[in-house]
Amino acid sequence: MNTFNREQCEIAFAAWDNCRGNYNAIKDLIPTNYVFDFDAEQINWMKTENKCAEFCAQIGIYENKMVAVLCPMDEGGHKKEVQDYPYSFLAELKEDLNLVETEEYTLVKNAVLSKDLKTVDNSSDMFWPIANKPMMEQDKAIEAIESWRNDAMIWFYRECTEFQGARIFRQFYVPAENLNPPKAGLSHMVCSFGLKFSQVYQRVLPTLIFISFYTTGLEGSENGVSVEKISNTYDWSNACPPICQFT
Repeated sequence: MNTFNREQCEIAFAAWDNCRGNYNAIKDLIPTNYVFDFDAEQINWMKTENKCAEFCAQIGIYENKMVAVLCPMDEGGHKKEVQDYPYSFLAELKEDLNLVETEEYTLVKNAVLSKDLKTVDNSSDMFWPIANKPMMEQDKAIEAIESWRNDAMIWFYRECTEFQGARIFRQFYVPAENLNPPKAGLSHMVCSFGLKFSQVYQRVLPTLIFISFYTTGLEGSENGVSVEKISNTYDWSNACPPICQFT
């Protein structure tokens, strides 16, 4: 498992903090088609260590590469101090990014016959799929990822020139349920930047989107009667700043 010790984390975080207002440096650091990739061991470690409804993915620079560091949080929403922190460098995808969304419907037909075998009731009900885990609609995920690829550098340029980088993210708060994939056999999770519009802040904000990959793929139920909505693409993450409710 790839990990940083506390000293390496502090070096990486300080380097990103010093870089956030430098557009030319950011342009070289962040190819907009690159992603983070966390393996199953790193994800399972985070599930064990994190005690909060959210965990932190903090951004840094190490050896002239952007890095995301997984930081667990305690019950009070404070970062836990541990010996080693899992990390992933921003890098090119190793394979195509396959977003999967499966919806299965159940049609229940009811028929009632009277004692003399006459039809009393004949009706049907459709049960619509329900998501039992946090997830985002596939179309919205694709839109956010493509917006990052096409517009991220424009976003960074404005933030650097008009606000000197003060509004650029240091970290992201991610729903901890994102670490719980809907099936066994997780091999790794790809973490992509995205851009989405915030109604609250009335501006476009970055987000991180977690996409799970499995050793056997993602499928629906075996018996064909499930009404769950299954996806490998998980809920929005909040950029800090501006959304720094745990700091």
